[in-house]
Amino acid sequence: MSYLVPAEFVTKMVDAGESKIFMSTRDTLIRAFMAGAILALAAVFAINTAVQTGSPLIGAILFPVGFCMLYLMGFDLLTGVFVLTPLALLDKRPGVTVNGVLRNWGLVFVGNFGGALTVAFMMAYVYTYGFSIEPGAVGQKIAAIGESRTVGYAEYGTAGWFTIFIRGMLCNWMVSMGVVGAMISTTVSGKVIAMWMPIMLFFAMGFEHSVVNMFLFPSGMIMGGDFSIMDYLVWNEIPTVIGNLVGGLSLTGLTLYTTHIRTGAKRNFD
Repeated sequence: MSYLVPAEFVTKMVDAGESKIFMSTRDTLIRAFMAGAILALAAVFAINTAVQTGSPLIGAILFPVGFCMLYLMGFDLLTGVFVLTPLALLDKRPGVTVNGVLRNWGLVFVGNFGGALTVAFMMAYVYTYGFSIEPGAVGQKIAAIGESRTVGYAEYGTAGWFTIFIRGMLCNWMVSMGVVGAMISTTVSGKVIAMWMPIMLFFAMGFEHSVVNMFLFPSGMIMGGDFSIMDYLVWNEIPTVIGNLVGGLSLTGLTLYTTHIRTGAKRNFD
């Protein structure tokens, strides 16, 4: 069968988390860089489509193409390793330590940010013909998103910060479902369909994804958005990263692991 039952694909989740922890620094950084770059390009694609059609929903429907490409290529997002690597620790895999998990998170964060930032500069150059003209409609839209989702939250103080945090939780609940979706089928079409649904949902709902934001906000600043690096860090990236970690691990990783690997007692009908 092309569909794996939960006990099978949850075991694959733990195996994947273990392999990522022991991956070399070079390979981890390269895979994370490419993941951040591809997801950033998909975000540009979605925004460009939304501006051209006047329909954000169409952009959301098409955005998952980037997520599918990067996971089929075996690249890594921070939101994915937030869910997978702790499972290897909980499963007490040999040699897996807290430091190993944190090392992986740090390397993937740096790689994702490097890839997203590279695409941000490349697309800003394209939209402004080498910074010789003002950004067009897409550039202006990106700048507006950057403002609304940093200083826009800051207006509400603590309530705004926790709003971002919860949006980050909801985001990685869905994104981690996409990560798992890549493991539940042995066919490319099955993997793509399983990944597409939750990723489309998160983007359409405007939830906060730490890696997408690594592109949107630097790009928004380059395009003329009226907010600072500190606004970006305090009023978006930091609460989004924390929310992504809590949401993905608690709502997807632990729920699957505890009910399909570390299962409770079963009633004996013999």
